[in-house]
Amino acid sequence: MNTLYDVQQLLKKFGHVVYFGNRELEIEFMMDELKEMYLSHVIEREQWIQAAGVLQRELEQTKQRKK
Repeated sequence: MNTLYDVQQLLKKFGHVVYFGNRELEIEFMMDELKEMYLSHVIEREQWIQAAGVLQRELEQTKQRKK
């Protein structure tokens, strides 16, 4: 899992399609959803770690673009 698209596809497999029109909010929501999925044992720890890393990078890049 290397891109935001990969994370979106993982979430989509479980019925989560995220679109708010605000990229920063979308990423934060995806982070929350992934955490809940991990805590509920829906995804493995490794998937969660990889996806969370991708989302953190994307969030930082998004915030940098806003400056």
